[in-house]
Amino acid sequence: MPRATGTFTIDSWDPHPYDEAEGATLSRVHITKTFDGDLAGTSTTDIITAIAQVETSAAYAGFERFTGTAHGRKGTFVLHHTATAHATESELSWTILPDSGTGELVGIRGGGQIVNDDGAHSFHLDYELG
Repeated sequence: MPRATGTFTIDSWDPHPYDEAEGATLSRVHITKTFDGDLAGTSTTDIITAIAQVETSAAYAGFERFTGTAHGRKGTFVLHHTATAHATESELSWTILPDSGTGELVGIRGGGQIVNDDGAHSFHLDYELG
């Protein structure tokens, strides 16, 4: 199974809080990114975030449409995100939505992780083409 690795930059982060109450703030966030490495391209992401009273405790879930190349194969696919953070520990994973691939990425499936190292983002994505 091929492994795509690389980095991405967050080009825009547009939060819209919709429920600010004791315990946690819930927000919708629209994000655009640029990917470099084995995945090269751009994406748009929409997530729902929950940030607790202690800002280092948070979680999010959402979807991202990637447009570009995976190891040189051109197309698009959708990633499902899930993440939880507490203090210095975090778990950020993503899976490819089955049957969402287009172009040379039709049939792509798999999953991986995102690493946020003080704002520097890297990733790995293990995938196969059906």
